This record gives sequence, C-alpha cells and structure tokens, in this order.
Amino acid sequence: MILQCLLVSLLTCQVVYSLDNGLALTPPMGWLSWERFRCNVDCKNDPDNCISERLYMKMADLMVTEGFKDAGYEYVNIDDCWPSMERDSEGRLVADPLRFPSGIKALAHYVHSKGLKLGIYEDFGSKTCAGYPGSEFYMETDAKTFASWDVDMVKFDGCNSDPKDMPYGYPIMEHFLNVTGRPITYLCQWPLYMWGSGLKPDYAAVRRNCNQWRNYRDVQDSWESVSGIIDFYGKDEGGFAQYAGPGGWNDPDMLVVGDFGLSYYQQQAQFGMWALFAAPLMMSVDLRSVTPEAKAILLNKNIIAINQDPLGNQAVRLFEVPGSISVWVKKLALPKPGTVAIGILNKDDAGVPVKYKTSFQDLGFTNKGGYSVTEAFENKPMGSFALSQAFTISVDPTSLFMMIAQPRP
Repeated sequence: MILQCLLVSLLTCQVVYSLDNGLALTPPMGWLSWERFRCNVDCKNDPDNCISERLYMKMADLMVTEGFKDAGYEYVNIDDCWPSMERDSEGRLVADPLRFPSGIKALAHYVHSKGLKLGIYEDFGSKTCAGYPGSEFYMETDAKTFASWDVDMVKFDGCNSDPKDMPYGYPIMEHFLNVTGRPITYLCQWPLYMWGSGLKPDYAAVRRNCNQWRNYRDVQDSWESVSGIIDFYGKDEGGFAQYAGPGGWNDPDMLVVGDFGLSYYQQQAQFGMWALFAAPLMMSVDLRSVTPEAKAILLNKNIIAINQDPLGNQAVRLFEVPGSISVWVKKLALPKPGTVAIGILNKDDAGVPVKYKTSFQDLGFTNKGGYSVTEAFENKPMGSFALSQAFTISVDPTSLFMMIAQPRP
C-alpha cells in the first residue's frame, strides 16, 4: 500500500513554475572540460591537454564528426581557469591571451559554425575556485561581456562567497543575463553551497531563477563518488525531485563515462541513472581517445530518449535494500501516457548477480491490463505481464537494469 501511495504521488505531481526564458525545455546535453582536464594551464609542456581554445575547438570538431551532435549533445562548455588573472582597465574579464589568443567571441563563432553552442564558467564570489577573478561586484559587467561574446550558457559557481548571500545574489545574475537580450542557459551552484553549509535550499526559488542547479558535491572518477550521488538523489532531502521539469533541472554533475575509474557496467549504470534523473548529460571525456564501448553508451539512443522525454519527470526511488537492490521509477510521456521507465540498481559488489523477483502489483502499479515490457539499453522486448504476474530480473554487481513498461488495455 505504501508503494502504491508513493507511485500515485509520483504519477500526479507536476511543477508549473520555472525560470521563463524558454531554454532547457529538456535536460541540456553537451561536453564539459572540468572532470577530464581540470585546471591544466601548462600549454608549453602539455599543449594537447591544457585549457585552451585549441582544446575546445577540437572537442567541437569531434562532437560533430563522431556523431555526438546528431545524438543531441550541443554544448561545448569551458570550465574554470580560462581567464587572465586580472580584469582589463574597464573591469571586464579577459581570456588568457596565450591560451585563448583569438578570444572567446571567436571561439563562440567557431563552435556555432559547427551547429553547437558555447558555455563558459564564472563564480559568484570574489574569486573562482581556482583563484581567477570572480563576479563579486561585477555581475552586470560580466553578464554583458558574456552576451557580447555570444555565449550560450553560464555555469555560475559559488567559491569564495557567503552561501547566505546566494538566495539574493544568484537571482541578480539571472536578471542581468536576461536583460542582455541574449538567450543564455543559467547553471547555478547555489543549492550545493547552501547544503554544504548546513542551510536548506529553497528549491522553488532556485527553479524560478535557474535552468539547472547543482545540489551535491562534485563527481569524481570513481564508483564510490557516483553511487554517493545516487544515494543523495534517492534520499531526496527537501523534495528537490519534484522541482525538475521543462526549463529547470537538478544537476548531479558530469558524466565520467569513458574516463578511468568506472568499469563498463558502472559506466552504463551512471548513464542510465542520469537518464532516470532527467539530469543534464554533460560528458567530460577526451573524445580523441574515448573507447568504442564508452562511446556506444554515450550514444545509446534508447537511454537518451528516456532522459530527453518531454514530460521532464525525475525518477524517485521506490525503495532500497541497503547495499543491494534499489528500484527507481520515472514517468514518461512517450511512447504513450502511462509509460514508465524502471531502473533496478544493484550496488552489491560481492561478485555475483542478484536475482530480484517482483511483480508490477508488488511495485505499486495499478493498471488492470498489466504492462508490455522492453529492456531499455538494447531495446529488447521482454513480453507482457499481468499485474500480479511475478517476474525475475538478474542484475550484475554494481550494475543497472532498465526497462520500459507500457500499460496494456
């Protein structure tokens, strides 16, 4: 009965208020440099991997030629460490002249010529997390600068600032971005820093002012980090899941698929869980050397479709057996009303698959005609099941099984 009540709540809750700038109607997709390239500014000794216009131009090229653009990835996002250490005489940010000799506007033009969009990074505080000039006292100037450079997204971090100021300051930056007249997707770090300081974020206010928002610690290239983020989303403290929807998204941070720390099945699990979360899908992998297996995960059209479903619902965790199986449900608009994506995550690393036996009735579903089921990663039909008919799913260690269930008449 408890599961049925939770499922009814999931299937009927819908948020109708959001930042009204017409952007991010589905979760943004793209590529972000931070996890893979961090703050490498040594272009003299490591020219292929340093934060420079050369790196972003190459990633833009590969997003097109390797099929990522066609799959829906559209943003090429600069992170920290791109500017000079000092503003110019008029208080404006300046790209490092050695690493970005053509300037950000020229880089934006190049990225736009590929049919992609350019994102950039700044900070609410006096300095960025890496010590570069922050936007404190310069928000209007920086918003105008980004618009003049034809930037399409701003990631606004929160280092070197007081989290108590963020509920007031982040909306001010949103205002300055909007009045430029340029459509700029706004990524806030506001809830993350409030959570880290023991403060409770007002997610209704966050959604009114941001297109996407980080609310938990940075992802690292490890299963421990990824599973920790998943646990945070499962607990859903403050009810932030209900605020996800067209125009505004909870952001569990970058995809580390294709990097060094996750097994194949763990990479698949992160990608599938981020799809269930209706999370922005921001790759942070070297596209010059991504493995065919990781590339296939990132281009999986079935999982991307779950992420990009126009209803914009964020999955909630129905229940969890600690250290083992958890079950997640995300309602979908497509291919027809009443369809749901179901994720069965196995966090057990004991080395053998877990066999999970259940029925749709046990999971709290109520459609009297039962459900037609398709395995999601490979789009394989699994058959039709009556409401009370038991079925067994085998889930490998630290792995995710996903299925799409459509209600039968």
